[in-house]
Amino acid sequence: MADSTPTTPGVPHPTPSPGPRPGATVPPRHHRTRRHHDDDLLGVLRIRDFRRLWIALGVSSLGDWLGLLATTDFASTLAHGLSGKGFAITGVYIVRFLPTLVFGALAGVFADRFDRRTVMIVADCLRFAVYLTIPIVGRLDYLYVASFCVESLSLFWMPAKEASVPNLVQPRQLEAANRISLLSTYGSAPIAALVYALLAGLGRALGAGVHYFSANPVDLALYFNACTYLISAATIASLRTLKGRGAALRRDTADGTKGPGFAASLVEGWRFVGGNPLTRGLVIGMLGGFTAGGCVVALGRLFVSALAGGSAAYGLLFGGVFVGLAGGMALGPRLLRGFSRRRLFGLAVTTAGTALAVLAILPNLALATIAVLVVGASAGIAWVTGYTLIGLEVADEVRGRTFSFIYALVQLDLLATLAAAPTAASLIGPHAIRLPNDASIRLDGVTLTLFAAGLVAAAVGVVSYRTMDDRRGVPLRRDLWAAFRRGRHGAPPYPGVFVVLEGGEGSGKSSQLTALAAWLREQGHGVVTTREPGGTPVGASLRSLLLDPATGALDPHTEALLYAADRAEHVARVVRPALERGDWVLSDRFVDSSLAYQAAGRELALDDVRRLNAWGTRSLVPDLTVLLDLPPEVGLARAARRGEADRLEGETLAFHERVRAGFRGLAMAEPSRYAIVDATGSREEVQRAVQEAVAERLVPAAAAPGPAVAGGAA
Repeated sequence: MADSTPTTPGVPHPTPSPGPRPGATVPPRHHRTRRHHDDDLLGVLRIRDFRRLWIALGVSSLGDWLGLLATTDFASTLAHGLSGKGFAITGVYIVRFLPTLVFGALAGVFADRFDRRTVMIVADCLRFAVYLTIPIVGRLDYLYVASFCVESLSLFWMPAKEASVPNLVQPRQLEAANRISLLSTYGSAPIAALVYALLAGLGRALGAGVHYFSANPVDLALYFNACTYLISAATIASLRTLKGRGAALRRDTADGTKGPGFAASLVEGWRFVGGNPLTRGLVIGMLGGFTAGGCVVALGRLFVSALAGGSAAYGLLFGGVFVGLAGGMALGPRLLRGFSRRRLFGLAVTTAGTALAVLAILPNLALATIAVLVVGASAGIAWVTGYTLIGLEVADEVRGRTFSFIYALVQLDLLATLAAAPTAASLIGPHAIRLPNDASIRLDGVTLTLFAAGLVAAAVGVVSYRTMDDRRGVPLRRDLWAAFRRGRHGAPPYPGVFVVLEGGEGSGKSSQLTALAAWLREQGHGVVTTREPGGTPVGASLRSLLLDPATGALDPHTEALLYAADRAEHVARVVRPALERGDWVLSDRFVDSSLAYQAAGRELALDDVRRLNAWGTRSLVPDLTVLLDLPPEVGLARAARRGEADRLEGETLAFHERVRAGFRGLAMAEPSRYAIVDATGSREEVQRAVQEAVAERLVPAAAAPGPAVAGGAA
């Protein structure tokens, strides 16, 4: 696990972050506050361009909900008789689902092939124009055509927006950003209903004096709705950092060779979604979750009637789904901060299905409302977690197609559920088993359909969990309990600060550790720098044995034990004494290196390696782990220029790719402890990012890093 420092010529460097404020300092430990910036909603909203994109999303979502209300109401005014009005409204819903069949897959290619900012602006401007013409034409057939066009444009807008969010925030902020976005999308529905009611009232008031509004009471809402898209387009046009993003599939590449064509890009996206275990598990899980939620919406009124409830009870049950959905999106991921997000997704879908099956057999409305809240909350957790996983783990060049594919499938799944669930319930009909004392067991179509849908959703959640599980061998119950205990975040049992730099070969950890130590010492802090293996006299001997190519191949279990022995001595002799003195301890590698190299790289059981090191270190956990992330081939090229490769540097590229995936999985599972830094940039750029991570995570927000200090090679 050696390291080197030079940057690689020709490797694209990240855009430097804004210059730090000179003279800023890191306060002593007793002034430090532990804050969880990974879900700091206000912190995410301080990012200018994300805030503007969020405003555009909120306004656009308001327009979507308002448009649905206005077009269905407008359709009813253009038809005659109860049946005619019902068919007219049904027609609006049908034409709104049809674009998914036609353009669902193509929209993602646009998001990946063309500038996403331009795609969103054009879609918003066209939606503005279409809505503007609906009251002018004033015909039912044109309303259907316009609804089809609007929904088609929304299909192009949505994946471009979703694929852009990860480019505007840091990886650890993505979950918070997704929670804000999803809450805006669904939270604007009741606001739209209120606005529509006010506009309808205003339209009637204006109709008393203006004949146009008396004959066209819905027109004011349609005009207002059109303006929301124009506001959204203007807001997106003001974005800065989003410009030029998302054009990863341009026809001609930078070196002049021919890039993939449109059709090839589409096929490539399908293959990626179907062949990648993560996206495959996400698709399976989301379909299961939305089947559960869709069944509650489709059968809610019939279910309430079976329990002798009325319209008020139906409203309570229907609202419970969305209250639970919002609660799950807002609070769910915060309950288990250190829990694997892949596991959380599958677990949430399974819980939603189980709650739906329980709901089907409950005997009263009070218990049913609680079950509905659980269904909604579980679906909300799965939705925000799934979006976060796509943003973190799916490459930018296929992210738009992935979002589009999942969005299209979810739409079709909801359509099929809304149509099939009532049909199945009607075909089964009312049945019951009579028991003594006038009791009975319901076996009607609604009960059986809900119960069957719940079992299917729960089974789908289990399949999704097993497909995506990144902690095989670790018992779920123990993992949940450990995450819950970590989530309580009590004060550490020592006055010092423990920071670890992790990363693959050639990521520059040694030089960055030297620079970080110099920066902290300039501010008067006591700093101890150390490394693994080799931070003690015993460790130096073990380092020679572990990294010397002459040692040859070691059994993976032997290797893991030797690293754990070095670490136990390291913690007992160096790390813990320094922390107890109140020093800052900066370590080049710690436990996560064994989890990445021996568990992921050597393919040992993760839980075994974790338990071994927890025992050796007495469960010591760093305050902050900075992951210097870069592609293995880049890091190995840097290491090769240093001279003869050590025993680990000489491993295969596949081994080092597993190591990188292991580190990234650990970082995603514990975003509150990890900061991921792109290590492909220049030494000064990486230094600045490391210092900003330390200042932001370990000190109050007012502190910021000072000028970068050039560190020598270790």
